[in-house]
Amino acid sequence: MSLAREISSKVAAGERWPLKFGVFMAPFHRAGRNPTLLLEQDVSLLEHLDRLGFDEAWIGEHHSGGWEIIASPEVFIAHAAARTRHLRLGTGVVSLPYHHPLNVADRIVLLDHLTRGRIMFGVGPGQLASDAHMLGIDTNRQRAMMEESLEAITALFDGREPVTRKTDWFTLQDAVLQLAPYTRPRPEIAVAATFSPAGPRTAGRFGAGMLSIAASQAGGFDVLGSHWSVANEVAEKHGQTVDRRSWRLMGQMHLAETVEQAAKDVEYGLVDVQTYQSKVLPIPGDPSTPLADRIRRGNETGSFICGTPEMAIEQIERLWQQSGGFGTYLILAADLADQEATRRSYELFAREVVPHFTGASAGPLGSQDWQVSLSQTWKDQTATAIGKAIEDHAASQISQTSQEPRP
Repeated sequence: MSLAREISSKVAAGERWPLKFGVFMAPFHRAGRNPTLLLEQDVSLLEHLDRLGFDEAWIGEHHSGGWEIIASPEVFIAHAAARTRHLRLGTGVVSLPYHHPLNVADRIVLLDHLTRGRIMFGVGPGQLASDAHMLGIDTNRQRAMMEESLEAITALFDGREPVTRKTDWFTLQDAVLQLAPYTRPRPEIAVAATFSPAGPRTAGRFGAGMLSIAASQAGGFDVLGSHWSVANEVAEKHGQTVDRRSWRLMGQMHLAETVEQAAKDVEYGLVDVQTYQSKVLPIPGDPSTPLADRIRRGNETGSFICGTPEMAIEQIERLWQQSGGFGTYLILAADLADQEATRRSYELFAREVVPHFTGASAGPLGSQDWQVSLSQTWKDQTATAIGKAIEDHAASQISQTSQEPRP
């Protein structure tokens, strides 16, 4: 039995839960291109994913660097929500130290109502040190500030009593949200996690989901198991629970019908994207590394899959085994290939990869196998039925002739 069939059979039999799928849209666009057109391209991609049946999309917040050009995920989500029907939309993430918690809570609740519950609230301390620098924030304080903010926001969502808090960077006095969340008891919360245990600790403390955005990178892949253990341990200490189905793992991949075509497609932008990432993220990278070596290393380590749907299935299963099980796989949205090839990659993923992890392919494959295994029986029965129909017709013709009056 192939790996894809084995996975689909297990899901269909209830031996493992079905996965969901989405994208993490930072986004990554080469600096210098028309930003208006790039933002429209991002919205168009979400419409495309909505039609393909993807489950969710997470939108980033960045204020420097020139590549990740969405400054307000909330504004972008409000626009995209009006252009999509089914896709759930999440902040990926709101950098909590950059905002007053009352304003954040109000915006998320407003989106929760406007989208009729399609909003997801992703939070983090802020990824780019350059953003924090412009805002005068000490990067060593960002994670503590995030927890202080999230503590206040969850209390505001809860709405049981006015919230009064005073920290060295925000004050709340008898704060109450005018609107209760549309989603009860609150919109889904997910905490960004990379290499350190800070994200899992916060997720455990608040009983939130996790966004493991470095899951396919060497360091991030290695700590998946320990991250889940940390989240569980902290959750127990705070009387919370965490659910693996609320755990999202992110990875990079580009698919085509053949490995050769996929490699040709990413000549467009893979080197540029990886070079930018190595400058702003704690990921090693050498700009002089040839494209072929990048692709080979990515496929070998799982850090970047460039190839066929079968290779994508193997990588997602690898993540499942390493983590012990998760809920959603997110593809990093980046300009690795041109728009046509990128849309084609998502189409292949939706058609050839998703059905095995949702169990949707099990029924058709099982029916096909049953039909093929008894094909001679079915052919014999069909031939017998056809022969009988011919005989019956001939008999009816003879009977009709015999009953006709003679001249």
